Amino acid sequence: MKQRLLLFHLLALLTVSIWGVTFVSTKILIEAGLTPTEIFILRFALAYLCIIAVSHSRLWSDSVKDELLMCLAGLTGGSLYFIAENSALAITLASDVSLLICTAPIFTMLLGRIFLHVPLRRRMAAGSLIALCGVGLVVLNGTLNLGLNPLGDALTLAAALLWAAYCIVLKMLGQRYTTLFITRKVFFFGLLSSAIFLVFEPRQFDPHLLLPPAVYGNLLFLSIVASMLGYIMWNRAVKALGAEKTANYIYCIPLVTILAAVIFLGEPFTVHTAIGAALIIGGVILAEK
Repeated sequence: MKQRLLLFHLLALLTVSIWGVTFVSTKILIEAGLTPTEIFILRFALAYLCIIAVSHSRLWSDSVKDELLMCLAGLTGGSLYFIAENSALAITLASDVSLLICTAPIFTMLLGRIFLHVPLRRRMAAGSLIALCGVGLVVLNGTLNLGLNPLGDALTLAAALLWAAYCIVLKMLGQRYTTLFITRKVFFFGLLSSAIFLVFEPRQFDPHLLLPPAVYGNLLFLSIVASMLGYIMWNRAVKALGAEKTANYIYCIPLVTILAAVIFLGEPFTVHTAIGAALIIGGVILAEK
């Protein structure tokens, strides 16, 4: 049993490692001229085509209530979450977004307590606070110059709350449906609801923006690796470990984002990053015990 649980812990860690790189990929796509809504739709459309090829035998949930919960999952973990996050990345620093997204585990604990009556353990709360301090140290890098953008910060906090709600919905559905079925439903309802946002797009989509290798390469990474495989792995981890424990791995995302910036953008790896990394890992370990 312990070895099996370790596998799901590693699965959650692998997932957030992949998602940490997505901040860099999304920023590249925004700078290439794609809008936040276009990025989400292209990302989820490709992911949906891939997953429906392997999961298409079952169409509907067992009840109308469950189908509505699937729709809620598509909104909170799909369209609303990613459009809010992508919009924040378009107007503020990626480091700020990666820091504020890490409030999601705290929101998850609070929502779990309210809706699922999950007890708040002291060790989990303490580990979360330690990891959050590590996140702050990694992102601040020893300075207080965050370049804060109120709208961007508000959008990111909204995205963090949406992701917490998504984890709670997953917990409610995970015992009755397979991971592939839930993931496919999330992609479907995410795409369906995103059509509303197209009405507010200021311009029509330009297909020529997809021609550069950096654009279609990052889109393939975001759709197949980060979305399809990432959601399958994350949903499976939530099913096995619980929403609160799995959500704590989100604290590792800013560290991966910084490392991706070091590799792809040539940014330095400082002592503050190293200390912050130790706090993040230590906090996650404490929260998981």
